[in-house]
Amino acid sequence: MTALRVVQWTTGTIGGRSLRAVIEHPELALAGVYVRSPDKAGRDAGELCGLAASGATGVRATQDVGEIVGLGSDCVLYMPLVCDMDEVCRLLESGANVVTTRGEFHHPPSMDPVVRERVEAACERGGTSIHSTGSSPGFITEAVPLVLTSIARRLDGLTIDEYANLSQRPSPELLFGVMGFGTEPFAFDAGRLRHGLTSFGPSLRLAADALSLPLDSLEAEGELALARRRVRMAAGELAPGTVAAQRLTVTGLHAGRPLLRFRATWYCTTDLDPAWDLRDTGWHVSVEGDAPLEVGIRLPVPLDRMAAVSPSYTANRAVNAVPFVCAAEPGIRTTPDLPQITAVLG
Repeated sequence: MTALRVVQWTTGTIGGRSLRAVIEHPELALAGVYVRSPDKAGRDAGELCGLAASGATGVRATQDVGEIVGLGSDCVLYMPLVCDMDEVCRLLESGANVVTTRGEFHHPPSMDPVVRERVEAACERGGTSIHSTGSSPGFITEAVPLVLTSIARRLDGLTIDEYANLSQRPSPELLFGVMGFGTEPFAFDAGRLRHGLTSFGPSLRLAADALSLPLDSLEAEGELALARRRVRMAAGELAPGTVAAQRLTVTGLHAGRPLLRFRATWYCTTDLDPAWDLRDTGWHVSVEGDAPLEVGIRLPVPLDRMAAVSPSYTANRAVNAVPFVCAAEPGIRTTPDLPQITAVLG
């Protein structure tokens, strides 16, 4: 079997982990690496993902998009902070399939019609496909619900709870700057909790469509809980009465009733006002219907190592999807369009 030639597009937290997985994969061959930062350009791929001790890969990172397009790779693992449709369409038109951890392509009917038409036209011209995946959304909002409901004939409701204990996350810019922990509740930007509609709504719509229970509408809401006392954590301190936990909920309604719900709870302490029912970092899925289920998935990683380990949950699924996306018919391919993603581990 000829190895599939893969390009890694950007090497941030997720991209760096993906790059390492490609290099170590028995059936993939690294063809190129695209980077944004000038200080990464020209460096060996192994150095960029912590594999320098294993020897040079011979593949050096570049900032030249034309160079990447000219490689004639089978697939690009597209993982930038911001999705650039010009880049995506150029890659697809060049004959490279795209697997991305960006969320823009989970549910084609939810896309801007003009953008969707442009991407599908690029796929047609290049004979290629594009697929959005990851851990959340992706694995937990699509793959897992579809497997769990495969033993049901009636679904009354399905709720996905995501929990993340961030107390040992040494990332003050993320926790205090981006997420707003430690702010006074009146100063907290409520828009942070409403982004769930765009982040998770399309994925819920996809799952509902696959089950032939299309959603009428989506609703989003958010909640905050405050620190009861001063909290010392890896990223710094939370003063009493400031935001110490936040929860966003996205609910999909079918026939006027809640059917699918995704609820994310992120917290920095368990001593909250008001008190919340919290679980360890991971997921809990509740299925109501004629085959009810309660499924808990705990991430058994020490909290002080979670930041180092958690990128694998997102990056690995994308890497494992590469052969399936390369074999798919041209177009925007979703989780139900593809076979079960089976990892090649040996």
